Amino acid sequence: MEPVPENWQRGIVIVAHPDDIEYGAAAAIARWTGQGKDIRYVLATSGEAGIAGLPPAECAPLREAEERESARIVGVEAVEFLGHPDGRLVAGPELRRDLAAAIRRHRPEMVVTGHFGLTWFPGVLNSADHRALGLSVLDAVADAADEWIFPDLGEQGLAPWPGVRWVAVNTTMPTHAVDITDTVEVAVDSLAAHRRYLEALSDVPVAQQARNQVELTSAALPGFPAERAAGFELYTFGV
Repeated sequence: MEPVPENWQRGIVIVAHPDDIEYGAAAAIARWTGQGKDIRYVLATSGEAGIAGLPPAECAPLREAEERESARIVGVEAVEFLGHPDGRLVAGPELRRDLAAAIRRHRPEMVVTGHFGLTWFPGVLNSADHRALGLSVLDAVADAADEWIFPDLGEQGLAPWPGVRWVAVNTTMPTHAVDITDTVEVAVDSLAAHRRYLEALSDVPVAQQARNQVELTSAALPGFPAERAAGFELYTFGV
């Protein structure tokens, strides 16, 4: 298994909800910010439908604050929320346009997103938002480079950006990997920052939930020389 390329300087992570990054990719982000890379987060929703019993108007600012703290822990300062409705993302022109606009604003070389397959494992369905978001990210990379697909973006001063070289999809079926042996602990802290969300999921203490999840997603990968690794499927652009 080959390493994810690291000969780039600016990247963005695009996901559907607060906590999506922390459940699998945060250790890789911490490694990259530690290398001095400029990483920014773009979230399609504010996760406002994610806590049972907490109305969306109260939930959204709470989850946004938790995500900003999670980002800070791994060295990310810029966190942007696009305001799409949690649980109702649609893979279509509206979402693609907003993602293309974000790519043009941030002008990354590397884009990271989450697993968007139909299932996590056989018989375990992936969420509708994850499925819609990931496919739209891949399409939006091409949209961001084309001046004619969303011409209004150019009229708003967002020039086409053909500079994305890769999209790395954090997935259960990786083709590439990142050595995260030295950043597992900071990833645990980053996930634990979603305290209110995790408290609503389980009676297990938040710190233990975070550790259990990061341990699960940071095991060694066959054919990759690292004690701990994060797996990605790599898409190449601009070839």
